[in-house]
Amino acid sequence: MGILDVILGGQNTQLISQLAQKSGIGEADVQNVINQLLPAVSKGIKANVGSSEGLGGLISALSSGDHQQYLDNPEKLSDPEAVDEGNAILGHVFGNKDVSRNVADQAAQASGVDSGIVKMLLPLVATTVMGALSKETANNPSLGSGGLDVNNLLGGDSSPVSSLITSFLDADGDGDVTDDLLNMAKKFF
Repeated sequence: MGILDVILGGQNTQLISQLAQKSGIGEADVQNVINQLLPAVSKGIKANVGSSEGLGGLISALSSGDHQQYLDNPEKLSDPEAVDEGNAILGHVFGNKDVSRNVADQAAQASGVDSGIVKMLLPLVATTVMGALSKETANNPSLGSGGLDVNNLLGGDSSPVSSLITSFLDADGDGDVTDDLLNMAKKFF
């Protein structure tokens, strides 16, 4: 299952509704903005996990964070902590605010939604992405009792967690991270 399916899936209509209410735009526009932001956030996460520090940070965040709460209780997206958590995630994923602003500006142009609204939604989308990753990781029976097997993850590409993360974050669906990283580098640098 892809990250878009988890976030926009039938059981998450409340999430879209909550984001629409918070932003003051329609649900269709929120879905459009999410569709524009997810590839960039996913590519940023993939680039981040390309290093051992980034991979360790993701494993730690998924193991210890309570990110899933935002999917389970979308009303929590109105809490200031959701924005703070999202901004922290974006800091790790993109490295600096300029990249986040560029991502938001590009999504605004592509979606036709005001860039100020997209910038407000971006940290909440990052929070829900981590929630979706956390939920999928916890619900995957091959990971054993809902936890992350760090040794399997670090051991190779055939581990269940590595496969899950790769398929979950592969925005263009080609299974190759190299072209995604190059495309991201072209857009942001």
